[in-house]
Amino acid sequence: MSSPSEPRPTVKAVIPVAGMGTRFLPATKAVPKELLPVVDRPALQYIVEEAARAGLSEVLMVTGRNKGAIEDFFDRTPELEAALEKKGDQARIDAVNESTEVAQVFFVRQGEAKGLGHAVLQAAAFVGDEAFAVLLGDDIIDARDLLLEQMLAVQAEHGGAVIALLDVGAENISKYGAVAVEDAHVSGDAAGDQVFRVTGMVEKPPADEAPSSLAIIGRYVLPAEVFDAIRATPPGRGGEIQLTDALLKLVEDGVPVHGVVFSGRRYDTGDKLDYLKAVVQLAVEREDLGPDFGPWLRSFVTDLPTEGASPA
Repeated sequence: MSSPSEPRPTVKAVIPVAGMGTRFLPATKAVPKELLPVVDRPALQYIVEEAARAGLSEVLMVTGRNKGAIEDFFDRTPELEAALEKKGDQARIDAVNESTEVAQVFFVRQGEAKGLGHAVLQAAAFVGDEAFAVLLGDDIIDARDLLLEQMLAVQAEHGGAVIALLDVGAENISKYGAVAVEDAHVSGDAAGDQVFRVTGMVEKPPADEAPSSLAIIGRYVLPAEVFDAIRATPPGRGGEIQLTDALLKLVEDGVPVHGVVFSGRRYDTGDKLDYLKAVVQLAVEREDLGPDFGPWLRSFVTDLPTEGASPA
């Protein structure tokens, strides 16, 4: 058993899923955005599987009203399983059971949508005094890229908070939280992504005011101290309690905050165009779909009319 002075391994993940999904209306009138299929699995299942691969066996979903379907998805469905068993369809039984067996999933209601920081605060009782991960459902990280594992390792070594960063270019930085970093990287090896010390951050700055083109993307490993920082954070951009503002308070209080600059494969399901791109990318990579879908896609693209031309 670990002594109180020894760091405990991070085993808990928090996934905020209380958003209304307005960019995907009218579909999200009835189906939570997080359950929209990416090929044949909801985006949310990819996220839970990522957490489980990284050793995070306890997952808390921060939900809101009209999100009951998410709880149903991660519950057992005896009637469906019995029907599939009667047909002898073991492959589909296994696929149905994957979502219920991948991790131990818990749920808490946010109650009122007051921003990402407020959503994370709902996990305080679940987390206690341990470090924990936060995974946002709009970003799917390819299973071959061990971003979360590296972030957990950096947090275990340096303590404090660790955030995932992506160089999105100056032209796109106004869509994200942007960070200022020290020039020299703190750690990392040839097999991993570069790690920097974060010295400042701002939520969705104009391009000419951004401290860099490094954007915060949807993965965090946070210390329990972040809850006090969130409680002390007033509403910011959009009248919401921003997690970025709470992390900046940690920086100002001298808590180490590091950023892992991700250079791997990321699938963005945050808006309709990027969602479609993610579906196509993942389908082409599938062993059961790619051999047929890839050639069809190439043929389809070849036959598209050029811009301004009328279809035949």
